[in-house]
Amino acid sequence: MSRASENAYRFIRAEILSGSLAPGEQLREEQLADACGVSRTPVREALRRLEAERFIQRNDSKRTFVTDWSFDEIEESFALRGILEGRAAVRAATRISCAEIDRLEGHNNAIRRALDGKTPDIPMFLDHNRAFHGIILEAAASQNLAQLLSRIVEQPIVARTARQYDKAQLARSLAEHDELVLAFRRHDPVWAEAVMTAHIRRAFHAYSDARGANVRLEAAE
Repeated sequence: MSRASENAYRFIRAEILSGSLAPGEQLREEQLADACGVSRTPVREALRRLEAERFIQRNDSKRTFVTDWSFDEIEESFALRGILEGRAAVRAATRISCAEIDRLEGHNNAIRRALDGKTPDIPMFLDHNRAFHGIILEAAASQNLAQLLSRIVEQPIVARTARQYDKAQLARSLAEHDELVLAFRRHDPVWAEAVMTAHIRRAFHAYSDARGANVRLEAAE
């Protein structure tokens, strides 16, 4: 992929993850090219990659839209993530180095700072949360897990879920990270897997509750 295509890919992907391009929104190559500062050819290449990663989809008339996941697809995504990240935690617990654990604590401290203000810094939370989970996957040292999780963890639903957390839910996520660090310091794979699986499952219920509240609000309007 050319540099222009890579830049277009990163820009469009970031717009989807941030919610600036909403689920179901149609994407127009000319507008995206103007926004990215490139020609339409790199945008087409970027869109093909995003389609392969299920960030976007095309309808029968070849129009392109941001993927609008069904609730069933979202639940399945969380279920798969729980299984895969639980397995990554098992492998990481017996392989992780002291330096990697220190890096986990560093990112968790950054998340703590992101939550200290009156209004949580969600972009900061997302950046360090992604890095935290990335270190665990790196320590797991499994190319198969890395390839499988890359299609799930970076899906837009992960970012949307974090933005629907209230401050108590964000604090609970941080506490679960703290417990994961303790499990890794003990090199206890059973403990690490249990905490990670519960961590992902709780995230699903947070998403489900927020989605249900939004549906009820729309019905009342």
